[in-house]
Amino acid sequence: MEYKIIGDVMQALQITLHQNEEIYAEAGAMLYMGQGIDLQARMQGGLMKGLMRKFLAGETLFMSVFRCETANAHMALANPIAGKIFPIQLNNTTILAERNAYLCAIGNVDLSVAFTKRFGAGLFGGEGFLLQKISGQGLVFLHAGGNMLEFDLTAGEQLRVDTGCIVSMAETVAYDIQFVGGFSNALFGGEGLFYATLTGPGHVVLQTLPFSRLANRIMAAAGGHHQDESKGLGGFAGDVLGNIISGD
Repeated sequence: MEYKIIGDVMQALQITLHQNEEIYAEAGAMLYMGQGIDLQARMQGGLMKGLMRKFLAGETLFMSVFRCETANAHMALANPIAGKIFPIQLNNTTILAERNAYLCAIGNVDLSVAFTKRFGAGLFGGEGFLLQKISGQGLVFLHAGGNMLEFDLTAGEQLRVDTGCIVSMAETVAYDIQFVGGFSNALFGGEGLFYATLTGPGHVVLQTLPFSRLANRIMAAAGGHHQDESKGLGGFAGDVLGNIISGD
């Protein structure tokens, strides 16, 4: 397989498949496909994993499988949000990704649901109790909002992150949630009540524009006000609940 990522903020992944190669993509991501490619809807990983992705993680029950039936064939997948597409090579390794980050994969790659290890991390982590667990041998393409920031954390090195900005991390990275601390910080800081603490070793990818943050800004503007505008204490309770749910 050869691939090329084109575009700046609404990117597409152009792919050349060779005979008998298959790529597994999230349903609805196709931009175009040329002659020689067979498309099938397949419940990847069996019924139980498909049901878990559907009803627990909110993903599609079936995935789109593109198979090349000729010597070479061309196709493309599109990023559904304004942001970037980026590849991650798996070498019998595992990554954890936010549940909307998966675009496609080629090779022996398994996609399932991972439960966060700590109750607090699941309750206040912005992505609920669930993350996508992507493991195996192959090339995975993820997508996220805005631009990507990548970190290689050493053993014991810690990074504190807005919970909605996490795209993916190595399975070796410890993930937890921490209260921001301080009455004035929680009340007027504008950063939510909790942030994520990521402790190495391992690779971490962050996004600069989580879709939840963009949606909140659009909703606030449509309602005639902006979340960053000053508010009295009467509006604080609603914001607290909204921040906890959205992780923003």
